[in-house]
Amino acid sequence: MKTDILFSVVVPTYKSFFLKECIDSILLQSYTNFELIIVNDASPENIDEIVSSYSDERIKYYVNEKNCGAVDVVDNWNKCLEYSSGNYIICMGDDDKLLPNCLSEYAELIRKHPNLGVYHAWTEIIDEKSAFYELQSPRPEWESCMSLLWNRWNWRNRQYIGDFCFSVPVLKEIGGFIKFPLAWASDDITAVKCAQFGGVANTQTLCFQYRQNRYTISSVGKTDCKLEAVNLEKKWYVSFLKDYGKYIEDSVPDNFFDTEKKILKLVQGGLEQRFLYKQKMELIKDMTVCLWNVFFWARNFEKYNITKKTLLVSFFYAIIKRVTK
Repeated sequence: MKTDILFSVVVPTYKSFFLKECIDSILLQSYTNFELIIVNDASPENIDEIVSSYSDERIKYYVNEKNCGAVDVVDNWNKCLEYSSGNYIICMGDDDKLLPNCLSEYAELIRKHPNLGVYHAWTEIIDEKSAFYELQSPRPEWESCMSLLWNRWNWRNRQYIGDFCFSVPVLKEIGGFIKFPLAWASDDITAVKCAQFGGVANTQTLCFQYRQNRYTISSVGKTDCKLEAVNLEKKWYVSFLKDYGKYIEDSVPDNFFDTEKKILKLVQGGLEQRFLYKQKMELIKDMTVCLWNVFFWARNFEKYNITKKTLLVSFFYAIIKRVTK
């Protein structure tokens, strides 16, 4: 097997619960030309002890002097990018796992579809005991930027930062991983931005394991921070979709132009409903925990661009959820 492609597998680390499983899965790759970069985000847990138990020369270990924290966790992703020296980078959670064939599948896909900004691994979701939980929907071997976005917005695709492999030059060209509070939509938007350069190629074999667990940032982040991130995400997409219309006229091949333009119109048309739905889901979860939180949102609905109707509907569904528990 040719090993001319150097992968940087980076693990921005704070939690120790599943870190050993994560490291073991990377070191067991059938494709051996990679570096493993672990950046400890000033964690109080026993990260040093776990990493020091390995003697593999491919492991490069760094410790942040100051904790980036959950809200600014993407800063640690970009620190990992700074330390990397590979052609391609995979930024995975400290609780996720690579299947043994992951890098070899990526290498073959890159050779078949060279010069793309992003590649994607078919993924299975596992639980805290590493047991199978759910399978990610299969994807075509190649799809356009708008196809990636359309399928994501219509809930056909679940995806995470770790199941993408990015071209390092392209990722650096767009300014690194796109930062939002709590890494909200940072994975989606970074992938979309990189897919602007020729689309995305997808493996047709399972390669990655995402761990669903109680310790993820999305499980512990505060609702006000999430709603702030929703507004920032919407603002970003409004700007991107406007500019993308001009981009496809100049850059998309004729045989894909009409399709890409049609999907762009569909995405633009569904933008308001998508972000309204996101607001509702976060508000319902918050008020289901404590109905009295409605008074906080009633005082601050304008600050978070929430309409009175959205707040009332969310409160109504929160009551239903509490009653039917």
